[in-house]
Amino acid sequence: MVTIDGPAGAGKTTLARRVAQALGVAYLDTGAMFRVLALRLSSVAADTPAGEVAAALSGLDFSLRGAGADTTLLADGVPVGDEIRTEAVAYAASTLATRPEVRAFLRAAQQRIGRDVPLVAEGRDMGTVVFPGAAHKFFLDATAEVRAARRVEQLAAMGRPADYAAILADITRRDVQDRTRAEAPLRPAPDAVVIDTSNLDIDGVFARIMESAAPAA
Repeated sequence: MVTIDGPAGAGKTTLARRVAQALGVAYLDTGAMFRVLALRLSSVAADTPAGEVAAALSGLDFSLRGAGADTTLLADGVPVGDEIRTEAVAYAASTLATRPEVRAFLRAAQQRIGRDVPLVAEGRDMGTVVFPGAAHKFFLDATAEVRAARRVEQLAAMGRPADYAAILADITRRDVQDRTRAEAPLRPAPDAVVIDTSNLDIDGVFARIMESAAPAA
């Protein structure tokens, strides 16, 4: 088991896919799971009772298909697509992640998947809460400015217009929300390898991770 945690834009997704491919194991994008819930629970408000939210989640099943870069996340047997890849859904997912009943539901789903197949699990609390016994833990970070610039480039490559100032403000807001929430705040596990990716390219970060993680293959 390898866990890769960190804030939005630190390079977790790209690196987790690449590491999973190199190790020949499945890749678990837990952020995508939160985004799926954000779409499905779009009518949930801050004052919606926890029991109602838990009831709405009770019938949802997550699973994985494939391995490495070809791993597909399924929700109720249906592949999750690009409909979750918007800034609005990302912020809604961050807000939803503050609810204990949501985190408890996804934690159980993630641990169930982890019992079934070897994983590289990417998210915010993989090494601290979901898989504290993972053999190899990493925490990727970068300045908010660098992460916002990366997001602008990513959106441009997808043909989507992007405003740097708006994205920087959104990332900063999400950082505060993720790092200060009472339930599983964003932070490195005590035994995690912390890598600042601000001035490293993907190859450099990948090499750092594989130096430690390769023996887990």
